[in-house]
Amino acid sequence: MSLFSIIIIIVGLCLFEVISSIDNAIINAEVLSTMGAKARRWFLLYGIIIAVFLIRGLLPWLIVWLATPGLGPIQALTATFSSDSRVIEAVEKSSPMLLIGGGVFLIFLFFHWLFLESKNFGLRGERFFYKNGVWFYSVISIILAAVVWLALGKDPLMAFGAVVGSTAFFITHGFKQNAEQREKDLTNKNLSDLSKIFYLEVIDATFSIDGVLGAFAFTLSVPLILIGNGIGALVVRQLTMGNIERIKKYAYLKNGAMYSILFLGVIMLLDSFGVHIPSWLSPAVTFGVVIYFFQKSRLENNKK
Repeated sequence: MSLFSIIIIIVGLCLFEVISSIDNAIINAEVLSTMGAKARRWFLLYGIIIAVFLIRGLLPWLIVWLATPGLGPIQALTATFSSDSRVIEAVEKSSPMLLIGGGVFLIFLFFHWLFLESKNFGLRGERFFYKNGVWFYSVISIILAAVVWLALGKDPLMAFGAVVGSTAFFITHGFKQNAEQREKDLTNKNLSDLSKIFYLEVIDATFSIDGVLGAFAFTLSVPLILIGNGIGALVVRQLTMGNIERIKKYAYLKNGAMYSILFLGVIMLLDSFGVHIPSWLSPAVTFGVVIYFFQKSRLENNKK
């Protein structure tokens, strides 16, 4: 892997982590405004250890290790930089199961937003899908059935990976719904700061799963994911401390995040079935989509 490819991947990971964590940053900012200075400082400074190293570092490493049981823990960490042909072969053999699971998760995530979540309508057709939200479960069921059918013809483990991806979506979706409901309770000043910190860390862990799984569309390298997502998490913490109101003014950034998630999910599915995906495509798609919706938000602000 060339130095240029590594830089592009890291920058793409960082950007994707930031835009996919906007909702999380808003929740953090609103809850932190009700906490004491000492608790805020603890969460913003020391909590980054949990957010970056334990979640965004440990989770991708654990996923690669579980998807490739023949590798040891150190080999799973450095697999894509290894010169050992056996390690490379093991990763290549297990990657379709990992990629198809992540792809299904991200595509389900996009359609849930498209059909069921309230939003600023940025493109034609979004309002139509939102009005027909009852079709969400039918659509994703058909998608899952089609993906599993195609995967069975290639490798039964890929079909299992697709089912795992759908299961992960519904589990994390339940946690997210609970997090949104708990947000109102967390802003209650009668709760202790310690309780609020605990729940914020749980919420952060839940929201980070999207970014971690999406990161595999950029690379299977755990060190690069740790660096890119880690820098992105630091940027999100900085936004939480002082720029959330400015970010809220860009109404279509969430749209950009969700369309990026759709494209990355499709890329992961294609990659899992053996379609060659150049390393620059995922970062390029992410940059293009985010820039488009950022400009759309800016033009909307100028009109107002």
